[in-house]
Amino acid sequence: MPGKVIIVASLNRNKIKAVHEVFYSYQVTGVACMSGVGEQPMSIGEIIKGAILRARSVFRDCEYSVGIEDGISPVPETISGYMNFCCCAIFDGTRTYLGLGPAFEYPPECTKRVVDEGITISEAFIPLTGKPDIGYEEGIIGWLTHGKISRADYTKHAVEMAKIRIDNRRLYQ
Repeated sequence: MPGKVIIVASLNRNKIKAVHEVFYSYQVTGVACMSGVGEQPMSIGEIIKGAILRARSVFRDCEYSVGIEDGISPVPETISGYMNFCCCAIFDGTRTYLGLGPAFEYPPECTKRVVDEGITISEAFIPLTGKPDIGYEEGIIGWLTHGKISRADYTKHAVEMAKIRIDNRRLYQ
């Protein structure tokens, strides 16, 4: 098995870029993958499960495989009742390392459409952005922050958090 190879369970260039920026000395490749969860995860458990299933399903001929899943989960004291979370699961063939990125709230009317109509958050944002593939572009976070935070930058935080256990293995024995 060659070292220094990471497989990302996605063809989304934002996810691949985020992993490459964290694991800069590795060869990072993306592959198409199903999440094993709903197209729009609706709980923290489902988000984490999707990231883990993605990472485990693409592990082969690599040192690590990475699954990244975004979704919304109930959060008290929010206007909409939900926040978006990004989870990264890194799998080494035996162990899974998890990390979450920062969370943020979508405009309530978009979240309401996701909950009531069963559509994805990207679909709910089309009337506002005019971009059906916004997740593959700057991401909704990029649009909401007027370019201050890109989807790759946002995702990178979850990857960094998952990598903590790898970088500090002796502390997690």
